[in-house]
Amino acid sequence: GPPRTVAARGAEAAVIAPPGRLYEALADLPLAALRLPGDVVDRLTRLGLRRVGEIAGIPRAALARRFGADTLRRLDQALGMEPEPLSPARPPMHFAVRLTLPDPIGLRSDVEAALDRLLPPFCAKLKARGRGVRRLLFQGFRADGGVASVEVGLARAADAPDRIRPLLHLKLDQIDAGFGIDCLRIEALATEAVSAVQHRGQIEVTEQALAAAGRVPVGSAQALEDLIGRLGARLGTEAVLRLHPADSHVPARSAKVLMAAWSQPHDGPWPAPPAPRPLVMFRPEPVEAPETPDLPARFRWRRRDLAVRMAAGPERLQPEWWFEDPDWRGGTRDYWRVETEGGERLWLFYGRGGAVTDRWYCEGVFS
Repeated sequence: GPPRTVAARGAEAAVIAPPGRLYEALADLPLAALRLPGDVVDRLTRLGLRRVGEIAGIPRAALARRFGADTLRRLDQALGMEPEPLSPARPPMHFAVRLTLPDPIGLRSDVEAALDRLLPPFCAKLKARGRGVRRLLFQGFRADGGVASVEVGLARAADAPDRIRPLLHLKLDQIDAGFGIDCLRIEALATEAVSAVQHRGQIEVTEQALAAAGRVPVGSAQALEDLIGRLGARLGTEAVLRLHPADSHVPARSAKVLMAAWSQPHDGPWPAPPAPRPLVMFRPEPVEAPETPDLPARFRWRRRDLAVRMAAGPERLQPEWWFEDPDWRGGTRDYWRVETEGGERLWLFYGRGGAVTDRWYCEGVFS
């Protein structure tokens, strides 16, 4: 159709100065229209200068000397004597959809059916801008004027209904319908740019179908992210953690804990330790044994008397100098892998500094 003229916001109060009449259009405006600092406007006002035309007649050197070069620059920009490039601010991206119902609903099945109508247009808005939602708000407006709402976080930005629907279903029990819900709304609280993934034919279709049904192939990256999202919906996003290898000789620091929803899996195999490490580690527990660096033949741990059958060691470990740990400060530890006559395999060490010094301790149990 023919182009349609749209009036800009505030156009009813806008004035276009005729050619050569710019000074006349600005002369009666207050000084604040020049976007001068408040203290400068106050100083000019105390001198009886209140309009743009009143300072335009002051000698330029005196104006700059008394009120600063920025005052002169603002006047020149208003009169078009000095360029002022403008970069229009982009409106913030907003993604929300609403569904108004002819009759209030209260059954979970009705809410799920309404979700199936809301999610496709919501995801279409995201895809049109190349965005994926990371956190969204689902609201149910009740007939009595109340609002029931839940928030859902995703482990990876998503723009497909099948990725969002299962997480919302986990939260629907928190929606109190009251006397009925007559309006539903979904809004994206946080989004990220997503890149298109090349279609891989029937394999990808099968994976997506299995993921939607909750049966995902083992090792699938998307399946893991969907699982993290479901766990986060039940336990809280901050409660779902993952481990990444850390560059430290201290066994307890050989891994760092990250929030799974805001981190990527470690790329590649886990770095092999220089020596076997126990399956279970805990804070060092004192062992009753002679306080000498020589490995004892018998010792008492957790109120039991144990005898050493086999042992391998020592492995001397020392912390990095840039780490501040009172348990290790200024000392080293000599670790031994010990197998007792009862078949238990323990990780013992003799502390030589810090809070655990000149004694034997147990820090782990091997499988």
